[in-house]
Amino acid sequence: MTDDEWQAHTTRQAAKAIGEWLEARGKLHQPIRALAMWELEAMASNAIGSFIVLASQRIKAEPDQHPELTLLLLG
Repeated sequence: MTDDEWQAHTTRQAAKAIGEWLEARGKLHQPIRALAMWELEAMASNAIGSFIVLASQRIKAEPDQHPELTLLLLG
């Protein structure tokens, strides 16, 4: 998977996580401006969690191919 393909995949998965969070709370129909800060923070946490899981899987599958990603996750 190229970096561009991975970025698109990661973005899709994050959007899915946000949509699932909103759907589970019955707020998928509301505009973003109607959401409280804690709700926006929860959506961001879900998206970040999705990114971390996907990045970890990518590093595991291709350990020496993505040093910048490893550095980002492990500091």
